[in-house]
Amino acid sequence: MHAADATLVAQLSQDLARRIEDQGLRPGTRLPSIRQMAEQASVSRFTVVEAYERLVAQGLVQSRRGAGFFVQARRAPLVDQNAKVTKPNAPAQLDTRWMLRSLFGSNPIDGAMPASAGCLPPDWLDADLVAGALRSVGRTAQARLLGYGHPQGYAPLRQQLAALLQTQNVPAHPDLHLLTTSGVTHGLDLVARLLVQPGDTVLVEDPAWYVIFGRLAAFGARVIGVPRGPNGPDMAWLEQAAAQHKPKLFITNSTVHNPTGYGLSAGSAYDMLRVAEKHDFMIVEDLTYAEFHPNSGSSLTRLAELDRLNRVILAGGFAKTLAASLRVGWLAAKEDLVQRLSDIKMLGGLTSSELSERVVHRVLADGAYRRHVERVRLRVDEARTRCLKRLLKLGYTVPYEPQAGIFIWTDCGRDSEQLAREAAERGLLIPPGSLFSPTQAPSRMARISVAIVDEEAVWKELAALK
Repeated sequence: MHAADATLVAQLSQDLARRIEDQGLRPGTRLPSIRQMAEQASVSRFTVVEAYERLVAQGLVQSRRGAGFFVQARRAPLVDQNAKVTKPNAPAQLDTRWMLRSLFGSNPIDGAMPASAGCLPPDWLDADLVAGALRSVGRTAQARLLGYGHPQGYAPLRQQLAALLQTQNVPAHPDLHLLTTSGVTHGLDLVARLLVQPGDTVLVEDPAWYVIFGRLAAFGARVIGVPRGPNGPDMAWLEQAAAQHKPKLFITNSTVHNPTGYGLSAGSAYDMLRVAEKHDFMIVEDLTYAEFHPNSGSSLTRLAELDRLNRVILAGGFAKTLAASLRVGWLAAKEDLVQRLSDIKMLGGLTSSELSERVVHRVLADGAYRRHVERVRLRVDEARTRCLKRLLKLGYTVPYEPQAGIFIWTDCGRDSEQLAREAAERGLLIPPGSLFSPTQAPSRMARISVAIVDEEAVWKELAALK
């Protein structure tokens, strides 16, 4: 459709929609025929058809075969769209479900997202980069977008991922070692479904991403925390937990740890692999935030590089740096595991979205992605530096400065769950430290997103809460 045609369609459909909303066209009224409306509005019949179809899609008009188009009877809304959104009452315990509902809107807290979300604000990213790739895919792929796609994921994207991992000394073959997923969360879910049975022990870092605790509990796993320090997990604790509990799996944020922003030293990486081999368990290395590290290329030590994908399953994605709505992630693992993970993926949802995977492939293939990531990382680094200074000035403390990333793990000086409850009353969502521990033990720590750096209303509330 030409741009002028599209404008005429919009004008006509909007004019009719206003007349329907204002009761100028009452329910049951038959709209003029396509020919009559074309003559009245001095437009083509094609324009009228498109305008009428838009009204049908909006639920304002009903199409009756052989009879024409009729104004649809108005229905009372299921909810009052003008009702004031109320803040949720905090439950007895601020658990993962409450936090996710608050973040994603089933019981929203107004103004909360900039202070607590795991994604950056849209204006920190590049919507034009994604939109351009989407348009390019739409022009070139056409009918190929109508099928399911390959269970292991879009082959050209897997080839790009393999080439990237190979530059980082991870021996990944696109057909043997890679599987795309609907985001990192989906990838971790597939791994847990494959490897964890009810009653099995899974080791996690403490603190760590709270959503994984809920997923593991849903599989009937016993979740044991391993203290996480600035250079990696506590190795003595890991050795003892492995000997005592015989785990199936250890899940770790090796680089740019969530929520602390800590890294992983080479010595800790070697020790982790030694303990895994000694006690015969697998390691999932989650790289969700790794691209925020200044050395995210080949100079950064990865468990998968040292292990050669023997005991390590690597997980990554593009939600944090490109677009969360694309829901494109990936797993890299040894060949037999990839085949079994692919089978689990098909049983749960057939394939992941090839449209989204083609968009990511287009962004990567055009060569602008690395420059985009560098710009975003520099902005995040600058924001984190300023946030640290402001938190310290307010009396919050930071035991160890984060090496990179979009979060600051701060000591509130008091029970952070109580602080989170008070914050919720003020319309601010702050995840308390207790959420990030599998034991849910009381904590003075809280996770703060650097996205609040210029949100003066948030800083005012943080000052009042202290």
